[in-house]
Amino acid sequence: MAGAIASRMSFSSLKRKQPKTFTVRIVTMDAEMEFSCEVKWKGKDLFDLVCRTLGLRETWFFGLQYTIKDTVAWLKMDKKVLDHDVPTEEPVTFHFLAKFYPENAEEELVQEITQHLFFLQVKKQILDEKIYCPPEASVLLASYAVQAKYGDYDPNVHKRGFLAQEELLPKRVINLYQMTPEMWEERITAWYAEHRGRARDEAEMEYLKIAQDLEMYGVNYFAIRNKKGTELLLGVDALGLHIYDPDNRLTPKISFPWNEIRNISYSDKEFTIKPLDKKIDVFKFNSSKLRVNKLILQLCIGNHDLFMRRRKADSLEVQQMKAQAREEKARKQMERQRLAREKQMREEAERTRDELERRLMQLKEEATMANEALMRSEETADLLAEKAQITEEEAKLLAQKAAEAEQEMQRIKATAIRTEEEKRLMEQKVLEAEMLALKMAEESERRAKEADQLKQDLQEARESERRAKQKLLEITSKSSYTPMNSSTTALPTDLPSFNLISESLSFDFKDTDMKRLSMEIEKEKVEYMEKSKHLQEQLNELKTEIEALKLKERETALDILHNENASRGNSKHNTIKKLTLQSTKSRVAFFEEL
Repeated sequence: MAGAIASRMSFSSLKRKQPKTFTVRIVTMDAEMEFSCEVKWKGKDLFDLVCRTLGLRETWFFGLQYTIKDTVAWLKMDKKVLDHDVPTEEPVTFHFLAKFYPENAEEELVQEITQHLFFLQVKKQILDEKIYCPPEASVLLASYAVQAKYGDYDPNVHKRGFLAQEELLPKRVINLYQMTPEMWEERITAWYAEHRGRARDEAEMEYLKIAQDLEMYGVNYFAIRNKKGTELLLGVDALGLHIYDPDNRLTPKISFPWNEIRNISYSDKEFTIKPLDKKIDVFKFNSSKLRVNKLILQLCIGNHDLFMRRRKADSLEVQQMKAQAREEKARKQMERQRLAREKQMREEAERTRDELERRLMQLKEEATMANEALMRSEETADLLAEKAQITEEEAKLLAQKAAEAEQEMQRIKATAIRTEEEKRLMEQKVLEAEMLALKMAEESERRAKEADQLKQDLQEARESERRAKQKLLEITSKSSYTPMNSSTTALPTDLPSFNLISESLSFDFKDTDMKRLSMEIEKEKVEYMEKSKHLQEQLNELKTEIEALKLKERETALDILHNENASRGNSKHNTIKKLTLQSTKSRVAFFEEL
């Protein structure tokens, strides 16, 4: 009896010692979180806690993923967390990922956090080559990823090599061309510079809008066999079920939209699809594992529900979310416009200031040159005056010598020489004296003319000096007036209009504001169409430009298939549209005959 009581007590004590909580680690695309969960919690309790923590309301796209025996599985909402085949070691790790993809990201993804999580996941899938992306589109997507991370391109900040540590292109694309990292960076930066003005959420949405047109976007592939045992691939996505050749994941052979499917079920490894038309026989296929069938069924049910939901009126919650998103977008757009106006005014003021400073420097240089010219003129005038004085003194001296020569001639004439020889000598001396006097007179006249010329040059130099002084006076008066203007327009912080703009802004969204916003949105649509055309031309140019650098021997099977589709003009959507033009019955028959 005592032994029984003791055993019951020890069992009760063990029961009490069992932990009532366990630790869970949640890994998102850009963060990790840990939560303490109660043992009794179901999948929905944990999922709701994660969504509340992230501030996420568009919960229907996401799920908690884990891996068991190399097979991906998703946490069921109505089942206890610990009842799943999860590892027993703590912390129990789950990945918070997008489970279902939208048909149109721009229309369906409302919250910014939802867009961001999708952007990060799709970007990783492209870089990991789980989604095939052609080289030219890879460069364009990389430029939007850079815009989302770094903001507007600034050549003074984003210098050569700033993308050296970034993973922006799939390794397959890098290996396919004889191009250096610098060459890739140059091409990415050229497009990055064109995205100026786009906020992070806008750049991420542009990324998703391009990515959603890639053939493998949002498709989950599973290996299956039809009745004949032919190995095929089943693709499950937002549009329906698609059947692929195992060697071609880009182009489906058959497609069944969700609106043609009435019921989906499985028994062991056999999957049964019932078409909406009851006259058409069901078609079946086999998967490799029972666990895979469970996953296929989950994805089919979720995608089918979302497919039908998109074709109905939005629920009240979604309407409220979209209204809030529109208001928030309008508020952000008005805020961006205000900031853009302020930035433009600031840049204009800085440009005006720089122009005034440049003009002031130019005037200072002109004043310096005028001063130097004035000094040179003054020096020249002084030299000319000195030379004129010397010339004048020389002329006086020559005139004096001429007078003395004349006196000597008169004296000689007055002296009587009686002898013929003395007379001849005297005549010769007289002749020489006359010649000397004549030369003296000519030299005196020449010197007098030279003095007059020097006086004239001196007068002209003084006139030039007067003009230089006048120009210097004009320049001095201009430079004293100009800085008054620059002080009033130099710095944008002194402009009262900035504060007035910020004070007068209102986010009540009156009719006039909404009309103006509608006109701006319409204008943006037209600009977007033009930009899209321009981008397509750029894509073609880039493809042509790098084609010569391609190493053909490194092309993968998907590269070859994509090029064949492109040459035929086939795209993701028109291929599915062509396949669904056939009747459901003929497609079912074709599937069974593969």
